[in-house]
Amino acid sequence: MMRRRDLLRTTFAALAASASGWAITGSTSSADTARPETDRAEVDPKAAERTVAALHAFAGGLYGELATESGNLALSPYSVAVALAMVRNGARGDTAAELDRVLHVDDPDRFNSGMNTVAQCLDGHAGKVNRADSSTARITLSEANALWGQRSVEWRSPFLTTLDRYYAAGMRRVDYIADAEAARERINDWVGDRTDGRIDELLPHGLLDQDTRLMLVNALHFKAPWEQPFHNDATRTAPFTRIDGTRVNTPMMRTTLDSASYTRGDHWQAVRLPYAGKKLAMTVVLPDSGQLPAVQRDLGDGGLATLLSPSETTPVNLQLPRWTFRSQLPLQQPLATLGMPTAFTDRADLSGMTTDTDLRIDAVQHEAFIAVDEQGTEAAAATGVVAGIVSAPAQPVEFTVDRPFLFVIHDVATGVPLFLGRVTDPSD
Repeated sequence: MMRRRDLLRTTFAALAASASGWAITGSTSSADTARPETDRAEVDPKAAERTVAALHAFAGGLYGELATESGNLALSPYSVAVALAMVRNGARGDTAAELDRVLHVDDPDRFNSGMNTVAQCLDGHAGKVNRADSSTARITLSEANALWGQRSVEWRSPFLTTLDRYYAAGMRRVDYIADAEAARERINDWVGDRTDGRIDELLPHGLLDQDTRLMLVNALHFKAPWEQPFHNDATRTAPFTRIDGTRVNTPMMRTTLDSASYTRGDHWQAVRLPYAGKKLAMTVVLPDSGQLPAVQRDLGDGGLATLLSPSETTPVNLQLPRWTFRSQLPLQQPLATLGMPTAFTDRADLSGMTTDTDLRIDAVQHEAFIAVDEQGTEAAAATGVVAGIVSAPAQPVEFTVDRPFLFVIHDVATGVPLFLGRVTDPSD
């Protein structure tokens, strides 16, 4: 069986070969867009390997901070990481060092290169794909980044060039001073358009004001059918046991996977459900009864890569609930606790963005949506950073997901976690 490191190298090497001589050119600038004419950076497989490891560590740490609250939880650690990576390119001094610590960055330039390579790898999964049974399906996986800056501020050219080259993020000019509400509506509309309406109000009323100077935004949309869809007529209502021991009846999807990737850990088991084409998948992690806190601690301590590691294949009789929910998450406190408090204070140093005024991060707003049914999954997420001025057996495994569980939607080859969450009550 191929180890993950070998799989990573093979995947990124193939991407490098296909992208040879290929570049994405920035859009033409206009009165409201300040975007340098910069070619997209080439892929860098070696940098990407280290970046994937950093994304795993960041995802686990952020989930660990958020999992202390009760209820269902969904987030896109990838979306948050992209938004913070863009901020990091404008940070200096202690602010930059703290961002590096939270994002697990040891070399900012290589991290930029790795993030660009991962993004281009993920982009290659979108479009028409073939299933093993010769049927065809379509994968939607789209990402967009943008800066929304105060039009009267002079933004530093190296900052704009780096974000355009590695994150395809152009600067759009707005006027927070004259009409912050109009800017908020424009940014929300942009996010809504790029998430197919699933995230239509990332920024709540009042979040932006006349002291706002910059918004850095990532939007992510994913929609994919299963490689092996569930049969609608097999779905039956069945009990699901909540954390407190009470039960709720929920529609439970059922199928038999003839050759599923299945893993058994010390106090958990996991099964991988591939999407059409098998390059993306959802891994469902089912803790043993009463072991959800232990599994979440392991994940927060860096165990995500273990949960997603390649495993042996075996037949699995799967029962999985349908679920649909969204999470709206202000991330200032969790990120400060993880190790980047200075960025949220008047001691923040974001002078790499502009020298016209001193900036600090006022808010990091994140929203994620997920819907899982017999046909597949749709998920969307957006992250906005607000910068303002200072002041296996032979017999099938029985895998019945009838108690709280975790899920990870990820790239199969790299393990990049696009969406991560917990379902404690699928009926909520």
